[in-house]
Formats: sequence, C-alpha cells, structure tokens
Amino acid sequence: MFRDELFAGEGDVIIYLNSPGGDCIAASQIYTMLMDYPGSITVKIDGIAASAASVIAMAGTTVLMAPTSLMMIHNPMTAAFGSRDEMEKAIEMLNEVKESIINAYELKTGLSRARISHYMDAETWMNARKAIELGFADGMLTDETVTAEMPAFEFSDRAVEAALVNKITAKTRKEPEPLQEPAPKHGRSVNELMDRLNLLKN
Repeated sequence: MFRDELFAGEGDVIIYLNSPGGDCIAASQIYTMLMDYPGSITVKIDGIAASAASVIAMAGTTVLMAPTSLMMIHNPMTAAFGSRDEMEKAIEMLNEVKESIINAYELKTGLSRARISHYMDAETWMNARKAIELGFADGMLTDETVTAEMPAFEFSDRAVEAALVNKITAKTRKEPEPLQEPAPKHGRSVNELMDRLNLLKN
C-alpha cells in the first residue's frame, strides 16, 4: 500500500513522520522504497521518530525536525524462547540487525560505526538541535519570527541511571574511623599493671 501510494504520482514528496517505531523489517522496506523514489524526499518530524521510525527518517533527501520533536535510536530487540542454541541464534540475529541499522545511520550522518553503536547501546534521545549537530537531521522547522536559540540536548537513560547510582554511592560511603585503644572497663590499665610488675621485680 505504501509503495502504491508513493509511486502513484511524480515530483517531490513531503512525509510527515510521527512514530514511536515498530517492526525493523517493515521500516527497512519503507526506507528502501523512499531511497528508490526518483524525486526529492523531505521528511518532516513533527512529533517523534523513535526506534525503527528513525531508520525511515534516514531515507529523506532532507530531514527537518520541529523544535519540540525528538529522535531516539537504540539497539534492536526481540523475544526468544528455547535452548541455549536458540538464544545464541537470537543474539547473532540481533547483531546482524544492528549492523544493518548502522548502515542507514552511517550513510546519513557520516559518523563512525563505533560512535553510532555507542549511541545505540546507550538508547540515545536527541532534540532537534542535537540531531542536526550529529547529522541525523538537516534542519529545523522554524517560524521565521522566532529567534530564540534552543540548546542541543542529548539524553541517555543509562547515563542518567549511572550518574544517580554514583551520587547515592558517594552519599552512603563513610570514611573509616581511626582505631582507638579501648578504655579499660575498670581498675588500672594494662600499662599501669606492667609498670607495677616491673617495679616489684626490681
């Protein structure tokens, strides 16, 4: 249905994208259809382009994001059941899927595969400025009368979690107290008794 609608006419195409993602194979098909289209493709992200939807966005000749929009990239996920061999096959499959997704990000951004992989590992959320800075988007949908600058913003839930754990650990960690010789419970101290004994010997 998407292919029929896309190739029903000619000329440039504008796609408004607002999706939390979904099936990575379906996203790959849509990405390929857009890449095959002979005209110019402008992708306008007016809400969110997360997970598989971010892959679709990479097919845009031009990718524009609303100032309030977000993009999120992360590692592919699946559900698996069975023996250890089945689990290992699932891991191998996920690794290959990740490499295929990195292909699309790399073509668009020009970033190294290692850096893209790191962003995916961290489940990275980007606002429009950050996505533009990293090359995932080309520009921002703006009102020409608005001149306020918006800072680039990148968010990783794992990084925030690690920072929180570090703060809690720092607050609960106590410096070891110096050892002190316990005070005698009653009577004379051991040193006093030894001095008395030596005196009696002499």
